[in-house]
Amino acid sequence: MKARALGVPFSGNPGTHNDISDVSGVEVGHCTLIAGDGPLIVGKGPVRTGVTAILPRGKTYKPCFAGWFSLNGNGEMTGTTWLTESGFLEGPIMLTNTHSLGTVRDSLIKWQYEQGFYDPFWNEDFFLLPVVAETFDGMLNDINGFHVKEEHVYQALANASSGPIEEGNVGSGTGMICHEFKGGIGSSSRILASGYHLGVLVQANYGARELLTVAGVPVGKQIPDLKPRFKQDGRKDGSIIIVVATDAPLLPHQLNRLAKRAALGLAKVGGIGSNSSGDIFIAFSTANPEAAHRHELRELVMLPNDQLNPLFEATVQATEEAIINAMTSAQTMTGIHGNTVYALPHDRLNSLLNL
Repeated sequence: MKARALGVPFSGNPGTHNDISDVSGVEVGHCTLIAGDGPLIVGKGPVRTGVTAILPRGKTYKPCFAGWFSLNGNGEMTGTTWLTESGFLEGPIMLTNTHSLGTVRDSLIKWQYEQGFYDPFWNEDFFLLPVVAETFDGMLNDINGFHVKEEHVYQALANASSGPIEEGNVGSGTGMICHEFKGGIGSSSRILASGYHLGVLVQANYGARELLTVAGVPVGKQIPDLKPRFKQDGRKDGSIIIVVATDAPLLPHQLNRLAKRAALGLAKVGGIGSNSSGDIFIAFSTANPEAAHRHELRELVMLPNDQLNPLFEATVQATEEAIINAMTSAQTMTGIHGNTVYALPHDRLNSLLNL
C-alpha cells in the first residue's frame, strides 16, 4: 500500500500511478526469488532476492542522456565511467543484490546482443558497458549461494511494462531492509506546472531506526520495538539506489545536478550517507530521442538552467515519498537462520501522524 493511501501527507502533485512509469515510455519489471526456510545452507538457501529492470524507452533502443552521483561509495553501479564520458545511458538499468551484480551485468549484455538492442559501433561490432547497481540482502538471503541466474534477468526484462508497478518485497528489493523495518522497492512521481513529468524508483536498504522521519515526524524514535531479529550480529548500514527519470529536455550535466538532489529527499527520511552505505543515484531524460545517432549532426532541446528548480524540488519530493512507499508496501519477512524483519506498522504510523 502506498503511503498516500494511508493518508500520509506529501508535497507535490503525483502522476497517474505515482510511479516512475508515469514518465512516458519507462517500463519496470521484476523477477522475485523466494524459496526455503530455516538455517542457512550456502548454495541451497533460504533464498530472498531477485532482479529489477528499468527500461527508459521500453524495449526500443534509443540511448538517453543521463548523469549520476555517489553520495557515499560503499556500493557499486557499473557502467558509470563510460556514462560520465559519453553522457548516454545505452540500455536498461538493472538492480540486484551485491554478489549477483556480475551475473546480471553479463546476462544483460547477452540479452541486448540477442535482441539486437544496440547500434553497431563498427560494422557488426557490439560494445556495451551496462548500468547495473546493487545493495546487500545477506541478512535475509543466501547471498553467497548465487541464486540469481541468467534466466531471472531475462524474466525481469520480459516482465517490464508501463503502468503501476509492484513495490515492497519484490524483485531486487525482496530481501532489503530500511531503517530496520522491511524495505525494498518504492516509487513515486510528480507532474510539474510546466507539464513535465518526473519519477523516482528506489531500492531502499539503509538506515538506523532512530533516524526515520515520515512527513517531518520522528517516527523511528517513537517505534523503538519491532527491531529485526538476527541470529548473527554486525549488520552494516545497508545502501540505497535511486533512479530518477524525467521527460524534461535535460543534458548530461543537468542530469548530474538532478541526481544530486535525490540526496536531499533521502535526508528528509533520515539517510545520512553513512560510511558503510552505498548511496548511488542515476538520472535520465527521455527527451531528445534521436540524440545518439553516430554519424549525423543532432539538433538538441535543452531546458534553461534557470528553469531547473521545479525539477530539483520534484526530485526531493518524489525521492522522499518513494522511500516511504517502499516501507509501507513491504511485508514482514523471515529469511536465513529465521532472521525476521518487521513491516512498518500502518496503524502506529497513522497514530503518530494523527491521521
